[in-house]
Amino acid sequence: MGILDCTAVELGKKIQAGEVSVREAVEAVIEQIEQTEGTYHCYITWDKEGALRQADLIQKKIDAKELTGPLAGVPVAIKDNMTTEGMLTTCASKILGNFVPTYTAEAVRHLQEAGVVIIGKANMDEFAMGSTTETSAYGATKNPWNPEHVPGGSSGGSAAAVAAKECFFALGSDTGGSIRQPAAFCGVVGLKPTYGTVSRYGLIAYGSSLDQIGPLCKDVTDTAVVLETIAKADEKDSTSILRNDTNFTAALIEDVEGIKIGIPRDYFGEGLDPEVSAAVKKAADELRAHGAIVEEFDLSLVDYAIPAYYTIADAEASSNLERFDGIKYGYRTTEYEGLHNMYKKTRSEGFGEEVKRRIMLGSFVLSSGYYDAYYLKALKVKALIKQAFDDAFEKYDIILGPVAPTTAPKLGASLSDPLKMYLGDIYTISVNLAGLPGISVPCGVDSKGLPIGLQMIADCFNENVLIQAAYTYEKIREQLQERQG
Repeated sequence: MGILDCTAVELGKKIQAGEVSVREAVEAVIEQIEQTEGTYHCYITWDKEGALRQADLIQKKIDAKELTGPLAGVPVAIKDNMTTEGMLTTCASKILGNFVPTYTAEAVRHLQEAGVVIIGKANMDEFAMGSTTETSAYGATKNPWNPEHVPGGSSGGSAAAVAAKECFFALGSDTGGSIRQPAAFCGVVGLKPTYGTVSRYGLIAYGSSLDQIGPLCKDVTDTAVVLETIAKADEKDSTSILRNDTNFTAALIEDVEGIKIGIPRDYFGEGLDPEVSAAVKKAADELRAHGAIVEEFDLSLVDYAIPAYYTIADAEASSNLERFDGIKYGYRTTEYEGLHNMYKKTRSEGFGEEVKRRIMLGSFVLSSGYYDAYYLKALKVKALIKQAFDDAFEKYDIILGPVAPTTAPKLGASLSDPLKMYLGDIYTISVNLAGLPGISVPCGVDSKGLPIGLQMIADCFNENVLIQAAYTYEKIREQLQERQG
């Protein structure tokens, strides 16, 4: 097994044992990036010399026994909407094309304290607005399973970098499925934690009540280790929660005996690809065969999730993106007449089409005369969706279903029809509206050879049962693959 075939935890063990040096690990990743990045375009910024300098510094600390954790020396990619001191942070937008932050996002800082090597900043949909990583001002990322297809989004660069072995794990952010959906499309594991578990300090906001940082990894073990590293309370984030149950690696137990799993009938209706449906149902059968109690049930309000989500998210986006005006930082138009004209031209030239579409929609639903009709109504629906999940979790430990209605679409197929792209989020956005944790794990491939993702959802603060179920399913699948040769 080569260095790049290791998971993050396996590599960390080899580094601690002296079998692999940090520099060797970083050089292996750099060589891979140089070979494949021209095809996949996973990164907006990557720093070869900086990564090698980090490697040598971290190696000294490992040799001195100052860094003994499981991630010390492991190369990582960071989604380009998390600030990194001294490293360009663009949000994949022209308007932040020259922005070099003076501070580092809290989640990234925790990884640095654990001794990771930051390779670079992963491509994404502009300001995390999109489901394909095609709205990036720096060009689309392509799916490593088939470069004619999208990697998903908005954390498509992070997911593709893991799948292409251009890093060992990555951080993404999830506002309505932006970790889980690209994880499904790229055949990796992606986890969106309970809202407030990971600090949002330094995450450039899209929808503040929905955004959450989480890991994209090669397997569930890596996911638990990374989440354990970044899940810490932060006084700089008013929504951050102090939790005493963040020993997520303790949940890496191969056992689903007696776990109650609910499958919403609503998730298997019109629009779901038959191959995705079959793969998810087969996964449920395998869990049932290993002792889980699996039942179908009706989860109400599914049809209302998309309009509620896009109303709330775009309203928050229009507010959050007001700050990008050409005055304080970022891009400024070169020719203008007066302050008001400078604002308009800067934002018109600096933002892409999808971002402008969402800002306008958000401004509309917050405007006088429409605030009650749209925004307040959406907040009421959000509360009803949370109640529907609360009712479901009185009976079930896990809710199981697909991540997306189809496997990864072809490049260009979604941008021509934004509404179709929005409808692709139908299975993921409710998790963000209710603040729940959700995980995507690979559960097969379709007839085109593209990965299919299985989504598991748990109640707030129940990541441990989520990780245990996902880990068990991963082991079941490994055993099946071994038997099939």
